Amino acid sequence: MTAAETATRQPILEARNLVKTFGRVVGLDGVSLKLYPGEVLAIIGDNGAGKSTLIKCLTGAEVPDSGELLVSGQPVHFKRPQDARAHGIETVYQNLAVSPALDVASNLFLGREERVPGPIGSVLRVLDTKGMRRKAREELTRLGISTLQDVTVPVENLSGGQRQAVAVARAAAFGSKVVVLDEPTAALGVRESNQVLQLVRDLRDRGLPVILISHNMPHVFDVADRIHVQRLGKCAATITPQTHSMTDAVAIMTGAAAA
Repeated sequence: MTAAETATRQPILEARNLVKTFGRVVGLDGVSLKLYPGEVLAIIGDNGAGKSTLIKCLTGAEVPDSGELLVSGQPVHFKRPQDARAHGIETVYQNLAVSPALDVASNLFLGREERVPGPIGSVLRVLDTKGMRRKAREELTRLGISTLQDVTVPVENLSGGQRQAVAVARAAAFGSKVVVLDEPTAALGVRESNQVLQLVRDLRDRGLPVILISHNMPHVFDVADRIHVQRLGKCAATITPQTHSMTDAVAIMTGAAAA
């Protein structure tokens, strides 16, 4: 995306001058960020740079002390993660938060279970297992996830990459505006990492913007359109793989060089 294109497009998600302190510790010091439709925005930074605090503020897990959040140009105030989800922002954390004993379909609808129509569902609270499995298959097909053929398989029987795909599919199914991925390839091998990165590309190609937090520079430079570099609680730079190298990014991240 060129500078001219970003100047004329409205961000899906925007943060303006976010500040968050924890006693005397400054987590965020006036951080701004813009996420545009159909792009992958990577957030990188050393430990303690403020990446986690920034993501928590964007997704409702933390409330900033000051600053402003906007979704599709409208100011929002997130006091809890449910508020962010209500605005179409879904997050896949590093621990995935999947239930190993449940099958793929049940995990996709975890916390959003659907009941059968009529009194049986409303009074007896019987779950529409058949309907949820059908919708789960449709969602996996829509996302192009071919590694999960059987939605009745317990998640504990899946590989790490397949579990990550389940978590991402759940976020994509209900995240109507933004999907946030926290270190999605951290515990995966090369083949499974490539599958997850392809899934990120597929989400972007379908117009769903993705925020990717990662320490893996090759992965970041492989899929990111823009890269937000955090350093000491501030945004040190916003760069692109076309304008900067991995060496440049690390130098900015560590303070060895300016943008």
